[in-house]
Amino acid sequence: MQCVLRSVPKRLCLVCGDTASGYHYGVASCEACKAFFKRTIQGNIEYSCPVVNDCEITKRRRKSCQACRFHKCLKVGMMKEGVRLDRVRGGRQKYRRPVEVETPNPCSYLTVHHPFQGKKTCRNHILTLNSPLCLLAANKVVSHLVLVEPGEIFASPDLDLQDGDLRILTTLCELINRELLVTIGWAKHVPGFSVLSLVDQMALLQSAWMEILVLGIVYRSLPMNDELAVAENFLLGREQCRSSGLLNLHSVLLQLVRKYRKTKVDKEEFVTLKAMALANSDSSSIENMESVLHLQDRLHEALQDYEREQHSEDPHRSGKLLMTLPLLRQTANEAVRTFCQIRLEGRIPMHKLFLEMLDAKM
Repeated sequence: MQCVLRSVPKRLCLVCGDTASGYHYGVASCEACKAFFKRTIQGNIEYSCPVVNDCEITKRRRKSCQACRFHKCLKVGMMKEGVRLDRVRGGRQKYRRPVEVETPNPCSYLTVHHPFQGKKTCRNHILTLNSPLCLLAANKVVSHLVLVEPGEIFASPDLDLQDGDLRILTTLCELINRELLVTIGWAKHVPGFSVLSLVDQMALLQSAWMEILVLGIVYRSLPMNDELAVAENFLLGREQCRSSGLLNLHSVLLQLVRKYRKTKVDKEEFVTLKAMALANSDSSSIENMESVLHLQDRLHEALQDYEREQHSEDPHRSGKLLMTLPLLRQTANEAVRTFCQIRLEGRIPMHKLFLEMLDAKM
């Protein structure tokens, strides 16, 4: 299925109507509303409307009522779970010390920790990656991608749902929405991505998001026996997929699992392929193709350097891995078709971000 993306040169903030600077906490929003929402959640601030809780929120009037502005943020789909609660004021590099816990809470989105947390040099590192020249040496790109790889997200099934198939699909869609939030944050740390224009960043994400999610499921499923590890605590077997209408998707995903299992892909190769999937776009909305091609070249070079150092016995290994990208795209397209059908059936609630990304694929 060819991915035909609509041209979106200017996106508006769903809260106030100002020009959006990107996806923040699950929806397109401007920097002002992003900061307001973050400040409200981190400060656990409660507002009260002086009128009747129905104030108009526009670019000019967004400061007139904080209560209605916050209500509008929630109404359009901003997710509280996307706001980090361990940051303190004073800069990107300052954090509260994380509390040590033996077992992560599977019901909390906050179990996904920022990869730079606690690193004294993270600010300088990020500035280097964001520079136009992207001075990070090719042989350091792979180790950096390992460093910024997000932690695991855990499923939190709705036990009030009596229908087992309905519970499976609802849990799956909720997981995908949270994975999308994490993917958008992760992409900003891929060397060379953040120097692209906002339009090109959004075009790459809209084109590659399902490939990135599929690759994550496939990598987690490598040790499994014909089960799909959608999350660490959420495995889907053949019969579960059959009963919930996911049998064809289960089959094509396992085909990709077997290919990577046979190749014995390692963590470093996985994170590099994930970044290459992000850069390997056929989007018609890209403004500066030269910059995107440069990003592709640097990631390709990084993979080749890694293979020369770690798998010198197989001089064709990087080529073999690159040959898996077309199958990855085909598998992702099948996943998109599956979830578009689920959407049409109307039985499962889907978040705004998930729906918008599906629309971008149509």
